[in-house]
Amino acid sequence: MSRDEKSRLPAVVRTHEKDILDGWLKRQLSAATRRPDLINEGELREEASSFLGAFSDALQQGTSSIEGKEWEEVRSQLGRLSRTRAQKGFSPAETAMFVFSLKEPIFARLREEYANDPAAVAEETWHATTILDNLGVHTMELFQKSREQVINRQQQEMLELSTPVVSLWAGIVALPLIGTLDSARTQVVMETLLQRIVEEEAAIAIIDITGVPTVDTLVAQHLLKAVAAARLMGADCIISGIRPQIAQTIVHLGVTLGEVTTKATLADAFALALVRTGLKVVRTSPPSS
Repeated sequence: MSRDEKSRLPAVVRTHEKDILDGWLKRQLSAATRRPDLINEGELREEASSFLGAFSDALQQGTSSIEGKEWEEVRSQLGRLSRTRAQKGFSPAETAMFVFSLKEPIFARLREEYANDPAAVAEETWHATTILDNLGVHTMELFQKSREQVINRQQQEMLELSTPVVSLWAGIVALPLIGTLDSARTQVVMETLLQRIVEEEAAIAIIDITGVPTVDTLVAQHLLKAVAAARLMGADCIISGIRPQIAQTIVHLGVTLGEVTTKATLADAFALALVRTGLKVVRTSPPSS
């Protein structure tokens, strides 16, 4: 017979499930990793009770391999828990302790069950440790994946927020860029710019790089991609914010912007855009003193 078939761990957990749950909750509530600001006692009790029930059911199947179908519900619950805690801001250690803190109450019951058999205590304790350690590692892996998804989504949202396209006039839009322009951001820039060109039916798009710290060959290539994409949508592009330092850098690098019109300031670019669209701004009254 296999160790799983001989083990009394499933019976011990099932028989003392309520006591184990109470002891487990007590340890979680008093742990240094406790986060009452992120999860209240009622929510914690509900998660623990549901998990322990699924854990006990899986043990009754007679296998300690958490990859088997018998542990599907346990893995599913850990997946939901990991995602939820990653979104709430728990750390990996705080999340993993949900599983690891289950060891002590189970070990306590095993010691009572095998009080007169130290060898059995050691064997069953090792059996439980193996299962819970594997579940704990599985939880941390799930948490890490969930956390990466949260970070990627936040980065995407920040990119979108950092590339606003504003309407300056009928048919004229401007995209002020601030910060480094890399491949990922260029994609967001093009998507945002093209969408607004369509929405505004814009004929002129001004890309202002006053807030871009440096312009090297790669940044210039990214700008040209955005210009080319806008032209395909029927909008002419003007690049503004070409400071003396940036102009010198572009010349030094031998970068050519082709037929792209450039201006020193956004105001200059806007004035040119008005001329190209046949518009003119005039003063209708003298300025107030």
